[in-house]
Amino acid sequence: MPKEISVVVLAATVAGLATMMVSPAMGASGTATFYTPPYTPSACFGNTAEGTMIAAASEVFWDGGAACGDRYVVRCTGATNQGVPHPCTGRSVTVKIVDLCPAGCRGTIDLSQEAFAAIADPDAGKINIEYN
Repeated sequence: MPKEISVVVLAATVAGLATMMVSPAMGASGTATFYTPPYTPSACFGNTAEGTMIAAASEVFWDGGAACGDRYVVRCTGATNQGVPHPCTGRSVTVKIVDLCPAGCRGTIDLSQEAFAAIADPDAGKINIEYN
């Protein structure tokens, strides 16, 4: 096999393996809302405070409570309404799942007020996000 073809085959194999190692949740999109204190009790940790960089999972990834303690990096990607046309701060936030978003949850993930404010203007209320 000529050297050039071997390099191409090797590069394609490495690229294929790298693609398989990427988590399926990588860059998933959805929406985020926020909730305000008090943050306890929670479905995952009861009356134990877990800080303020926390979130409640919607049924999208709650998985019967298996999501408890999982961490997600969340980034605002844009507005969901006309109220605040450019809500994103350009930052991302890492949150820990501590609760289940209650029935009627309006977002894929319900961030603490502090986590939401780190990535978007709270006046927006609901934003488009990417999370992994």
